[in-house]
Amino acid sequence: MEDTIAAISTSLGVGAISIIRVSGNESIDIVNKIFKGKNLKEVESHTINYGHIINNDLIVDEVLVSIMKAPKTFTKEDIVEINCHGGIATTKKVLELLLNNGCRLAEPGEFTKRAFLNGRIDLVEAEGIMDLIESKTEKSRQLAINQVDGKVSNLIKNLRREIIEILANIEVNIDYPEYEDIEVLTNEKIIPKINMIEDKIKHIIKESENGKLIKNGINTAIIGKPNVGKSSILNRLLNYEKAIVTDIAGTTRDIVEGEISIDGIILNIIDTAGIRKTDDIVEKIGVEKSINLIKEADLVLYVLNNNEAFDETDSELISKLKDKNHIIIINKNDLDDVLDRSKIDSNNVISINTVNEDSIDVLKDKIKEMFNFEKLETEDLTYLTNARSLSILNKCLSSIEDVKRGINDNMPIDLVGIDIKNIWNLLGEIIGETYQEELIDQLFSQFCLGK
Repeated sequence: MEDTIAAISTSLGVGAISIIRVSGNESIDIVNKIFKGKNLKEVESHTINYGHIINNDLIVDEVLVSIMKAPKTFTKEDIVEINCHGGIATTKKVLELLLNNGCRLAEPGEFTKRAFLNGRIDLVEAEGIMDLIESKTEKSRQLAINQVDGKVSNLIKNLRREIIEILANIEVNIDYPEYEDIEVLTNEKIIPKINMIEDKIKHIIKESENGKLIKNGINTAIIGKPNVGKSSILNRLLNYEKAIVTDIAGTTRDIVEGEISIDGIILNIIDTAGIRKTDDIVEKIGVEKSINLIKEADLVLYVLNNNEAFDETDSELISKLKDKNHIIIINKNDLDDVLDRSKIDSNNVISINTVNEDSIDVLKDKIKEMFNFEKLETEDLTYLTNARSLSILNKCLSSIEDVKRGINDNMPIDLVGIDIKNIWNLLGEIIGETYQEELIDQLFSQFCLGK
């Protein structure tokens, strides 16, 4: 990290301003070479300075340059941000001048990576920054900012603190057995402490399911036979004509996707091809996709036609939903009742139509009830949200089982301590106290350029 990096930090395109960020030991010297105005090496830290970017004696742009000197910066290195006029040609020219005068083009996420490696943030906070950039709703923004502010990291740090107290006590017992005023830590005394840590980890994992819901949304598949009104329901949910609707069975042959927000939670909705036996090759592929989506979706909306008899296909498909979050929608309740509702084996049944504008609210309310939106509205949104962290927590639970197994087998306390330390190390991987270089490179490569 000895070199000085530069990148465009704003979206490249036409706009009022563009910001080019520079970080490293030579950032002020390099920018000063192409800046006409005050001597940037002599100005105070955290000041904004007016002037021009020049190429030899030619003015490239009129700019404002922010000077932020280490260590009170995002990367804990000297940072310069050049605010220039927002045009593609101008922005690229300023970046070109920086690269010609000693900067290296930053890799994706390299500014945040330097902030992590220099101890400015931990891994959970770094991942929170990316989540903050990508957040689509107010709830996902709140979730991300709790990661950025360190609230989520503190959950893990507190667990590690409790574990290190157990490890310290074990070490003292082993190294200084003659001290009478020290608590003798036997395997029997470790069990309640380990059980408490296990309960806290399980609680974090359980609560983090809400975090994944807020961050990623609910993948929702609309399933049913042809012409039951799946596409009409999609269009009504989206409030515009996304899918083609006709009276011809099999109109939807491939999946049609849309996205809505209900009380701050994203629904990623997929309208699928009507499920039926068909000789049409294209339609057959669509039917296979529909059946596969039942397994993958977080929520399945199975649509029945109130004006059509319940048949074997319906029975077979509904049987696949028993272990899934699902809602049976009896659509077209404005038509004559032909459907025998007694044959529906599910407690999650609603009756709607897509003619009445208010009818779709019944469906939204059912979804809110099923996923407990009211609880999400009132809870402190302090969760782990990424698969990496949750996978490590599950490894911690496996290590806790190893500890318990060792205690039950009367293993010496120092060997039990090895398994306990493994839990401590695993928790350290979540916040980046312990990490592999390859993991760090892969993680930050997912960030946008200039961040």
